Amino acid sequence: MTPFQRPSPAHLARLITAALLASLLAACGTNPKDTDANKSVTKLYEEAREEASSGAYERAQKLYEKLEGTAAGTLLAQQAQIEQAYLLYKQRESARALAILDRFLRLHPTSPAADYAYYLQGLINFNDDLGLFGRWVGTDLSERDQQASRDAYQSFKQLVDRFPESKYAADAQTRMNYIVNALASYEVHVARYYFRRLAFVAAANRAQQALQDYRGAPAAEEALYIMAASYDRLGLTDLRDDALRVLRQNFPRSGFLAQSFASAQPR
Repeated sequence: MTPFQRPSPAHLARLITAALLASLLAACGTNPKDTDANKSVTKLYEEAREEASSGAYERAQKLYEKLEGTAAGTLLAQQAQIEQAYLLYKQRESARALAILDRFLRLHPTSPAADYAYYLQGLINFNDDLGLFGRWVGTDLSERDQQASRDAYQSFKQLVDRFPESKYAADAQTRMNYIVNALASYEVHVARYYFRRLAFVAAANRAQQALQDYRGAPAAEEALYIMAASYDRLGLTDLRDDALRVLRQNFPRSGFLAQSFASAQPR
C-alpha cells in the first residue's frame, strides 16, 4: 500500500506565497513608508521560516506571532497562523495547534489556506505517529480512544466536501477510509471482548452496531460471525440463521463459516 503523504507547510507556501506577497505589494502602492513596512514584514516572514527550517521552533513561533500582529488583515498574517499551528503540531502541542486552527477556520472560512487548515486539523487528531499503513509501533488503532479518530474524520470530510479539487483531498479521502475501517474494527474488538466474557446480548448488539454504522468495512465479516455465534448461545436460532445467511452471501470464502458454534472463539 502507498504510505500517507507527510504534511508540510511548504506545500501550502508554494500555492499561496506569491499571492501573499502580491497582496502586500498592491496594498503598499508607492508610499515610501508603506514600502518600508512591506520590506519589514517580508523580512520577518523569511526570518521565521529560516528559524523553523533550522529546528528553532520556539524562536520561529514567536516570530510568527509577531508577524501575525504586524501584518494583520493580510494573507501573510493568515499564513503566519498556519505556520504556528504546524510548528505546534511538530512539537506535539496538539491542543494549542487545534485552537489556532479552530480560530483560523472560524475567522477565515474562504481563505486560500482553508483546505490545508482542515487537512492539518485532521492530521493532528489522526496522530500521524500511530496507525499509518505499514508503520505499526505496537499500538492498534482499533484499541485506542476513538474520539480523536472521529474528529479527524470530520476534518477530512470538510476538506473533501468543500474543496474536492484540493491537492490534499485524495490523501484526506484515503485517511477517511482508513478511519472508518479502524472505527469498525474497534466496535468488533468490543463485541469480541463481550463474547469472550459470555455477555452474548452485549456482543450481538455491539457487532450489529458495527454493521449499521460502518457498512462495507472489512470488519463486517467478523461482526456477522459474532452476531451468529452470540444468537446461537442465546438460543435465538432464527436470528442466528439470518446472520449466517448474510455472512455466506457477502463472504462466501470466510473461514468463520467452517467454525463450530459449540467451540466458537472470535479472533
